[in-house]
Amino acid sequence: MSGTGTGIRLHAPAPGWEHEADVVVVGSGVAGLTVALRCAAQGAKVTVVTKARLDDGSTRWAQGGIAAALGEGDTPEQHLDDTLVAGAGLCDEEAVRTLVTEGPDAVRRLIATGAHFDTSETTGEILLTREGGHHRRRIAHAGGDATGLEISRALIEAVGEAGIEFIENALVLDLLTDAEGRAAGVTLHVMGEGQRDGVGAVRARAVVLATGGMGQVFSATTNPAVSTGDGVALALRAGAEVSDLEFVQFHPTVLFLGPDAEGQQPLVSEAVRGEGAFLVDADGVRFMQGQHELAELAPRDIVAKGITRRMQETGTEHMYLDGRHFGARMWERRFPTILAACRANGIDPVTRPIPVAPAAHYASGGVRTDLHGRTTVPGLYACGEVACTGVHGANRLASNSLLEGLVFAERIAADIAEHPAAPGAPVVPDPSRFPLLPAGARFEIQRIMTRGAGVLRSEASLDEAAAALGRMYADAAELLERDGKTAEPCVESWEATNLCLVARILVEAARRREETRGCHWREDRPERDDENWRRHIVVRLPSGAAAPVAPTSLTIRTTPTADLPPTRSGTEHLR
Repeated sequence: MSGTGTGIRLHAPAPGWEHEADVVVVGSGVAGLTVALRCAAQGAKVTVVTKARLDDGSTRWAQGGIAAALGEGDTPEQHLDDTLVAGAGLCDEEAVRTLVTEGPDAVRRLIATGAHFDTSETTGEILLTREGGHHRRRIAHAGGDATGLEISRALIEAVGEAGIEFIENALVLDLLTDAEGRAAGVTLHVMGEGQRDGVGAVRARAVVLATGGMGQVFSATTNPAVSTGDGVALALRAGAEVSDLEFVQFHPTVLFLGPDAEGQQPLVSEAVRGEGAFLVDADGVRFMQGQHELAELAPRDIVAKGITRRMQETGTEHMYLDGRHFGARMWERRFPTILAACRANGIDPVTRPIPVAPAAHYASGGVRTDLHGRTTVPGLYACGEVACTGVHGANRLASNSLLEGLVFAERIAADIAEHPAAPGAPVVPDPSRFPLLPAGARFEIQRIMTRGAGVLRSEASLDEAAAALGRMYADAAELLERDGKTAEPCVESWEATNLCLVARILVEAARRREETRGCHWREDRPERDDENWRRHIVVRLPSGAAAPVAPTSLTIRTTPTADLPPTRSGTEHLR
């Protein structure tokens, strides 16, 4: 890839201030903060940009834990096998092997950084539990069900001690590039006061995207409100390739708050099933038995499908997770966060089953990277949920996400230190002709995606979603072309525009993949088709300042095998 970009970017005022750094990291979860700490330790001047407060990313919401072969009798090879099975034939085995072999030491370095995991009162060893798809206890947890919160605390404390500069309440808009197409920084809008208020720019020799997921593209999600796909959208506009966006994991057990509930929903961790809770219907029947050897601990796509099928069969809107046999003491000690969330919503899991239903949880696809986190745009890296490393394939194995963020963040920092080439001066781009959507479009996008591209998909539902999203974009484009007007540039319109872009790419990839695999479930194509579809769908935007984002104009390729091709060798390896 030449990395010269598409010429497409968000409408925004010209930067009114500028900041210099060696490395700018966008995002403050486990991936972003780990990159920042490792780069700073190597002497780089690092600036972390985060959309809300430093501790408001997705990492803090991770309940279950972090998976690694730390227990007696467990091995990286066994962890690899479980990951490959969950990924339904689409994991890049080299990437998975990197994850599971480097993972245990990465967790130990996290502990050395200051993270405290739950340990046995008698042996002092780290307590390990099981989750769906794992054949061994290998999930380390903290605070019972507050693992992400503890990891976030430790990393933020370490960032403070290292003196790393950060800019909070800042929505990153677009990538800055030099004349050769190399990343040279980012533009951003700071929602604050004083010197850094409004649109500005951070110039840097390396840009690391660690922006998290895009769960807000659906009406109900476990993701925080800031997860609007900004990193994937920025990368697309910069000319980077994305892969596997059709594989959105729906967490099987999210607290059901009613059919009209929207936005972030409380997660009921897989660890609850790992400790022995079971799924039942309204009649108390354990419907997952007989569907998979692991029953309730089957991979998440299988459990989500099992719940959805049972809901269809019984004409109900949710199933139940029964953990009453735990007793009050276990709920209070092992799952205090979940217990509090349930009780806050009028449900006491000590005395009654918890109503649950699937909700959008994790994007297995994202910005395509190699084993060093490098994207197809020179100088632009990605790690964590925003990236597609090939580790997750068609369905992420439970608790592999925090580990992936750790391992590949460390690899990015090492690559930046090893290749310190500096970009030239950023090129001043031409005025954008890419329309902004109005702020209110966000909710319509979510409803379209939930109806047409949720847990259950079909050719008809995806066609309907594609048409509806296309009309939204066409109306905005027509207004811009006819009257030279677009929505007022602001955080809400930028987020809505990002959501629409990633939604359209997701839907188009889901239309192309005419099979059921992992967390992509096509009702009209219920079988897995390895002969034709054991490969990845890779997408990038067309070049040209006025380029329409329509299915006919996208550059869409499929890889010849389940392995992702190198990011630095262009598209000649794609067909």
